[in-house]
Amino acid sequence: MQKLLIQGGYPLQGEITISGAKNAALPLLCASLLTTDTIELSNVPELMDIVTMLSLLQQMGVATHRKDHSKIELSTKDVSNPTAPYEMVKTMRAAILVLGPLVARVGEAHISLPGGCAIGLRPVDQHIKGLQAMGTEIAIEHGYIRAQASKLKGARILMDIVTVTGTENLMMAATLASGLTIIENAAREPEIIDLANCLNQMGAKISGAGTDIITIEGVEALHGVSYEVMPDRIETGTFLTAATATTGEILLKKARGETLDAVTSKLLEAGALIDFDRDQIHLVMNKRPQSVSLRTAPHPAFPTDMQAQFMALNAIAEGTALITETIFENRFMHVQELKRLNADITVEGNTAVIKGIQQLDGANVMATDLRASASLVIAGLVARDETTIDRIYHLDRGYESIEKKLSSVGAQIKRVT
Repeated sequence: MQKLLIQGGYPLQGEITISGAKNAALPLLCASLLTTDTIELSNVPELMDIVTMLSLLQQMGVATHRKDHSKIELSTKDVSNPTAPYEMVKTMRAAILVLGPLVARVGEAHISLPGGCAIGLRPVDQHIKGLQAMGTEIAIEHGYIRAQASKLKGARILMDIVTVTGTENLMMAATLASGLTIIENAAREPEIIDLANCLNQMGAKISGAGTDIITIEGVEALHGVSYEVMPDRIETGTFLTAATATTGEILLKKARGETLDAVTSKLLEAGALIDFDRDQIHLVMNKRPQSVSLRTAPHPAFPTDMQAQFMALNAIAEGTALITETIFENRFMHVQELKRLNADITVEGNTAVIKGIQQLDGANVMATDLRASASLVIAGLVARDETTIDRIYHLDRGYESIEKKLSSVGAQIKRVT
């Protein structure tokens, strides 16, 4: 099993180009099911979740062709097998995103209940409830969602909780429904805006994406498109946090600062100097960071996907910070691993109290989920001596060549088997 070896104590200095966003690319790949035409996506990151999603689409009948490392062509003349088996879904919760497009396009879907990171229940009931409101008959049998519909009908859907994949699924399904669909209490993430922009370029009629009320006027058919996936705001935030923790200076290219205001405002609070210039972000950190308290919440508030990285930052910051996790009930699994590096952290319910210390100590640690593994990388970069991170397959699900990118800006990091 592959591991990362990190020799800590080196500030990050240099330039990194940000990859396309995994959480934008996955629903965009699923949108290929909505049309018989070819769609071409560029700036698609090379990640395990992308590989898994492409395999899933291929076994459904989608023809895929990778034109180069970041450009993929997809063509769905026929959906021969509208099934997402457990073997493919268990490692990637985003597989649920084929549900809406399949029901809209072919009137049926058999989707295994999802897996992915073990960080909470993340129920799919909102997806089911919304599709039922649009006229879908749904049964859950033997661990599978079995959905059938003759023709989806527009509906007014009030989401009980804010769910990103739920909003995306219903938005995609509604593009081919007859009549008007209104999604209330919709998620507002930038990736939803990206999906709506792409669907609109395919001929959909969507308005309100990025607000909590999205309106979709159904159309008869969607056509092909060439579309560039937005930059990954979580990768961007991770590298900015790493540069802040290591008191470095970093220039991120192909980045969009407006998509992570909640993160950059906290880094400014920690003492970083940040400049934004169109598609670039420049960060300079020349002193020990100040502790920053935060509370995760749906966009535009602080993203849960950056919580673990800030815990690593707070571990070596000056002062005491409180981090409250409101999205997932099991997202403090990295705490035990950070404590192996000598971090001073106590957990009380859904709040972690982090007392910053001068320096962490290198140790053997284990990644428990995607973003937790990123926090361990940051901790390893600032720790004394060597840190070994096991189970880095979690990292490969969401970060493209992270060790190569970090090595290019001065980190002493390498992958070993």
